[in-house]
Amino acid sequence: MKRPHKTPTLGVIYGNRDFFPDPLVTEARTDLARLFEELGIRAVQLGEHETKLGGVETHADARKCAELFRRHREEIDGVLVCLPNFGDEKGVLDALRLSGLEVPVLIQAYPDRMDQLSPARRRDAFCGKISVCNNLVQAGIRFSLTTEHVSHPLSASFRRDLQWFLGVCRVVNGLRGLRIGAVGARPGAFNTVRYSEKLLERYGISVTTVDLSEILGVAGRLEAGHPAVVAKLEELRSYAPAPGVPEEKLVQMARLGVALWEWMESQALDATAIQCWTSLQRHFGCNVCTLMSMMSERFLPSACEVDVTGALTMYAMQLASGTPAALVDWNNNYGDDPEKCVLFHCGNWAKSFLPDIRIANAPILGSILGVENTYGALEGRTPAGPLTYGRISTADAEGRIRAYVGEGELTADDLHTFGNRAVARVPRLQEVLRYICRQGFEHHVVMTCSRTASILEEAWGHYLGWDVQVFRG
Repeated sequence: MKRPHKTPTLGVIYGNRDFFPDPLVTEARTDLARLFEELGIRAVQLGEHETKLGGVETHADARKCAELFRRHREEIDGVLVCLPNFGDEKGVLDALRLSGLEVPVLIQAYPDRMDQLSPARRRDAFCGKISVCNNLVQAGIRFSLTTEHVSHPLSASFRRDLQWFLGVCRVVNGLRGLRIGAVGARPGAFNTVRYSEKLLERYGISVTTVDLSEILGVAGRLEAGHPAVVAKLEELRSYAPAPGVPEEKLVQMARLGVALWEWMESQALDATAIQCWTSLQRHFGCNVCTLMSMMSERFLPSACEVDVTGALTMYAMQLASGTPAALVDWNNNYGDDPEKCVLFHCGNWAKSFLPDIRIANAPILGSILGVENTYGALEGRTPAGPLTYGRISTADAEGRIRAYVGEGELTADDLHTFGNRAVARVPRLQEVLRYICRQGFEHHVVMTCSRTASILEEAWGHYLGWDVQVFRG
């Protein structure tokens, strides 16, 4: 399993050109040192005495920088190219190419001041940035751009850009080597969650499968007094109140939780997609929703109905936002409002979404499986707040991965129902729904309480090369 993210670490290249004023490089180093300290970012960069002022100008400088980056390749999340002046585009290109890093790159260029255009202070980074980008495009090296063409590192605009870029780095790097566990077969009635393992494998995303009977077999053999079961039971009780839930059902959930966790650890899994009905209720007598919620709250997202690409989307979106993600249904209209809808699941959303969380049963499944066999579902309403929604899917027949993403808001509108629920206002909702239906996307969508659509657009579309539809307000 991947562990919580380390201190963000950026490789930094200071571009320089011999006939521009060198002190600008020293000033840039000071500016970035201050900014990185404020934001808790670690820099991997040449020392001031390893090359002229620690800049990259010649091919020899580029080789030194590339060697430094190679030594720290396991630590570097992305590269910041800083242009205090016009810079040397070949030096920047060579440093990136020779390093062999496959991480996102952000290009920043300093603005000139209108009162400092003399040879002693003139930068021309406005122009040099275009030259650097031209060379990177020629070489096929992908890069990101700041919101403004030139921006000072200590400006509010660049601070926002850098935080955004760190999110892009988390998503791009976090999806490489991702391991998803598929527990059981998809529900027989749900063709909608079919997907291509082979397409995912192209991007370093692997799926490990296990028959549900193996998990239930392990859980069934665990005694109620087993230390791991006792610990899991205490964890359940601490996680959410369970008024009216029989003690034996909580013990069932604890046994199931131990079996799932042991398998996940043995396979080093980062996310799961679980066959949550109907075999589980028929043969084990409880719901797995609360356990899935607990995993998602710990940034090990768990998706319903063996929705593997739903779990993948959850993982990507939690990387972008730094908060848990929830798999939801585009479930109901909200009266006659064309831009509002009800998001629902019966319910396994992470605790972060549910300030009024409680463990309950699942009335819909209970109508055919017996309510007594569905304890373990969650009740709770998500309050008003920001919303990013999105979905990754494999277009198997076309041999590609595609996605959509957008933003809206969660509202406090009245909603009287059960399960995990929220009311969402989504700009252009009718257009969004038409797109989903026309393109054959799943009825499952993922949400986070964030504004991170642009991070996902950049990571999925620009760096991973997936087809991404973005819905803007």
